[in-house]
Order: sequence, then structure tokens, then C-alpha cells
Amino acid sequence: MKSEAEDLMPRLLPVAFEGNTEELNLKGPPRNPQEYLRQVQLEASLCPEVVVAQIDPKKLKRQSVNVSLASCQAAPAGFSPSLRWQQQQSIARNRSHWSSSTLDDNVLMPKQTDDEGWKRFCLGEKVYLGSDHTDPDPDPALDYNKVGFPPFLSIVSRLSQSSVLLVLEILIGWFEEKDFAPQLGRWLYALLASLEKPLIPEAHSLIRQLARRCALLRSTLESQEDERLSALNLLICLVARYFEQNDLADQQE
Repeated sequence: MKSEAEDLMPRLLPVAFEGNTEELNLKGPPRNPQEYLRQVQLEASLCPEVVVAQIDPKKLKRQSVNVSLASCQAAPAGFSPSLRWQQQQSIARNRSHWSSSTLDDNVLMPKQTDDEGWKRFCLGEKVYLGSDHTDPDPDPALDYNKVGFPPFLSIVSRLSQSSVLLVLEILIGWFEEKDFAPQLGRWLYALLASLEKPLIPEAHSLIRQLARRCALLRSTLESQEDERLSALNLLICLVARYFEQNDLADQQE
């Protein structure tokens, strides 16, 4: 009698066997090709159609992803933006001006694993080498090697999601040890705008690290007129509101 599986999936290699099935010796070697195929068929027919694996949960290794849940440093009084301002910030509505930017075809982007190359490319030699570096050229504004390449759409659009995360990690690592610079802010914003939702755990950890660093630096500012304040507020807002890390959001004063 055929099983249900045989009715749905007919045998590709039907084998005619003249003898009695009981004459087959499953433990012994087959005497000819037909007997070998018949042994295979018989063994398959003796297998249960449904098999449940017996798994000991104690032997399984628990997998986890470490994501820091530490909150941001609270902003000093008067330094945090209003809730309405935070709600109005949208990455999508600020992407349009990128489309008008152009980039020379001869721009060479660093290799994905070139950490130092990406720092030079994004920040420029002046910021990358530090404020003590003296530049003999009094007007380096048009030299992207010195002031850093802006995050033109033609550059950022070439980055895969893995590359976006890699460059984010490189720049955030630099930011952890250095001060905030306009070149850094532009690139951090552009990379956040390039992140696709839903975020993977590694991206969650990175953007939270960024928000905490921004909040920590903001807490040390001495004046609300500091030019870094609006940029730091924007980055914290994007992480907290757009990427829904609500525990990092600035609360209404």
C-alpha cells in the first residue's frame, strides 16, 4: 500500500522486485543494483513521516546582543530644544537639497577598511591633524583634501548599509576622543539619513553612543550662543525621535 508521500511524489526510480520483501537483508550488503535500490526504498518506508527532535535546553548557548541602555546627560536649563522643534525635524524633508550637489568623477573614496583614510576624507587634514597643524595655504576652502569632502549625495549614495555603519563607527570613535567640528556634524547627519529602518542591533548601539556623546559635550557648553549647540541638539533629536530611542529624547522644560 502506498503512503501519502508516495501519492504526492511518485518515485523517480521505480524498481521492480520479484522476490519477497522479507527476503531482503537490510544489514547485509546488496547483491546487485536492484537489491540496493530496493533496500533504500524499504528503509525509507520504515521511517516515520514526522520526527520530533529531542533537544536538551540546558545544552543550548544563550545568544545575546549587548546594547547599552544608558540615558543621555541631561541638558542644562535653556539648552535643550522645544518639543515642537524636535517633532518638526525630519530627515526626509531635508534630503532634497542634497540632490543639487555635484561631485567630480575623479574623487577617490577610501577603501572600506581604511579607517584613517575615512577620517581624512570626511574631516579634512586640518581637523584630522588637529588645531596645532599649521597650513601654509591661507585659503584652503576649495581644497577638499584639506577641509574634507562634504557628504554629497553622489558620495553617500554609493555607500552600502555595511559601509554606512562602518564610517559611522569610525567617526563616532574619533568624536569620543576629539571635539565637535562642522565637518563631523555634516557627515554624522548624512550617515544617519542613510540608515535604513528597521535598524540592526549594531546600528542601535552606535546611534545611542552618538547621542550620549553629544549630550555629554552639550552639558559642558558655557553659552547658549555656542555654535555647536544647534548641531548637537539636532543629532540627539534624530537619534531619539526619528529612530525612536525615546529614553534619550530631550524632555519639555
